[in-house]
Amino acid sequence: MELLEKTKTLPTGSGVYIFKDADGEVIYVGKAKNLRNRVRSYFGDAADPQPKVLAIRRAAADLDYILTATEVEAFLLESQLIKKHRPRYNVRLKDDKEYPYIKLDLADEFPRLEIVRKMQRDKARYFGPYPNAGVVNDTLKLANKLFPLRTCADWRGKKRPCLNYHIRRCRAPCQGRVTPEEYRQLLNQVILFLEGKHQELEDSLRREMERAAENLEFEKAAQLRDQLDALAKLTTRQRIVTNQRWNLDVLAVGVGPDLAAAQLLIVRGGKVLGNEYHSFEHQEFAEKEEALSAFIRDYYAGTSLLPREILVSVLPADSDALMEWLSAKRQGPVLLRVPRRGEKRMLMEMAEKNLAAHMEADLRAQRADKEEGKVILQQLADALGLPKLPVRMECYDVSHFQGEQTVASMVVFEHGRPARSKYRRYKIRGLTGPDDFASMAQVIRRRFEAAREGRAGFNHIPGLVVVDGGKGQLAAALAQLRELGFDDVNVISLAKREEEIFVPGRSQPVVLDRDNPALKLLQQIRDEAHRFAVAYHRRLRTKSTLASELEKIPGVGPARRTALLRAFGSLHQLRTKDVAEIASVPGIPWPVAEEIYKWFRKEK
Repeated sequence: MELLEKTKTLPTGSGVYIFKDADGEVIYVGKAKNLRNRVRSYFGDAADPQPKVLAIRRAAADLDYILTATEVEAFLLESQLIKKHRPRYNVRLKDDKEYPYIKLDLADEFPRLEIVRKMQRDKARYFGPYPNAGVVNDTLKLANKLFPLRTCADWRGKKRPCLNYHIRRCRAPCQGRVTPEEYRQLLNQVILFLEGKHQELEDSLRREMERAAENLEFEKAAQLRDQLDALAKLTTRQRIVTNQRWNLDVLAVGVGPDLAAAQLLIVRGGKVLGNEYHSFEHQEFAEKEEALSAFIRDYYAGTSLLPREILVSVLPADSDALMEWLSAKRQGPVLLRVPRRGEKRMLMEMAEKNLAAHMEADLRAQRADKEEGKVILQQLADALGLPKLPVRMECYDVSHFQGEQTVASMVVFEHGRPARSKYRRYKIRGLTGPDDFASMAQVIRRRFEAAREGRAGFNHIPGLVVVDGGKGQLAAALAQLRELGFDDVNVISLAKREEEIFVPGRSQPVVLDRDNPALKLLQQIRDEAHRFAVAYHRRLRTKSTLASELEKIPGVGPARRTALLRAFGSLHQLRTKDVAEIASVPGIPWPVAEEIYKWFRKEK
């Protein structure tokens, strides 16, 4: 086996290994202290290999690797590559892409609290991530109620203070009624609140109130008293789980045949400040240790506040690397521990009980979705004359710009719902100029050739194939299916302009009422295929533009272009980086980073 022979030449150092399928798509990314030993274990003679190992072994056609200096570097690189490629055999947090944060820009003299979706490398403080928009909105409203920060964006140059000043919700920096020093003191209190250090905040407010009373500043003292009362009501509602003033996170993970999920209890000062439920993608290949490691990798990569201790239900194999990475982020020690007894064990049991309840509710919702989907699928089957329900539907779309960077997408719906882990994308090969019919024919051929060969991930034959387009695209798909021996696969096309459905053997298109749930389902899968194809096409165009620009810079050869493409992905991102950030990319020495930095700032 060619791939097995390749594993014998792998180095023995730490790094990241990347399995690819026959189409060059990344299907799994892993890290290892010893690359050769770890990768060869996938092709060993274990009596009962794990299902995921078997699936990777069947699907893998090629292997790449990247050496790193340490296991922690390998961990960070693995995280970046998983986020970038979303491989189908890697377990990862579902919808972790853009958790909301609260931002406080300390570079501003009088900053306000803002909700953002990304942390930037700037002087701002970020709080979060928050599990959903509702929680972050509630937190922001409460913070603005407790602390009279400005809330308006266009505060400079106002002729008079706004209503917030008159109801004591703002100190009116627009009118110079608060000094930067006084505002900074207010910011320190806001930071304590958002960090969950409520006892420290209460102590600070009480001292300030007593000082104001001693100085006969009774109005200020009354405002501080009201803040203390509001804070006391908030902390009273929070459940005290221990008399110890512990600051820690409690992480429980559960894995079942249909669902993998995690429950996170955020304990600060002995009180539960957060109780978050998260589910995983690709749960069919999940194991408890791997899921827990994936949660830590995906969740804590974006958080700005880390506790000293994280209680876990099981200790992952890479716990040493995880603790080293977390400690570097916190700039202080972070320990992962499995609690065995006492109050910490009780906290873990609380997290596990919450997790079981949420997973049961999640599974009930999934079953309800399936029942609802079954009704709509029956309507679709009746409208199209299908012999049985199309439980699995696949939709294909082609995207290009004047024939350049032509790509295609395959999206999958199961029981009427997106199955995003099963989506696939294709680069169209060997065609010049725009040819949507030939492109559609190629993607159908490649997908069903993979099914005929029994390749992992392609052996489920859909109950319905939907192609985006009209009679031409339908004819191209049909010809390929017949040639490959898949005559019994149901296939239709959906034309955008009039939403006409073309069915083989019918001279006239099927036209459904605009409000028909069956049509809405077809529109949903068609639009999803279009979105997925366009996103891939744009990414390739962006990379091509960056690569062509980098070719002009002296000292930037193919290897350095590849490294910069991996690190930044677009011209816009690279232009925003300073010399130090460019030089931090592996393989880019400081003088070359300076040349790149100057190149994008010179007059052209």
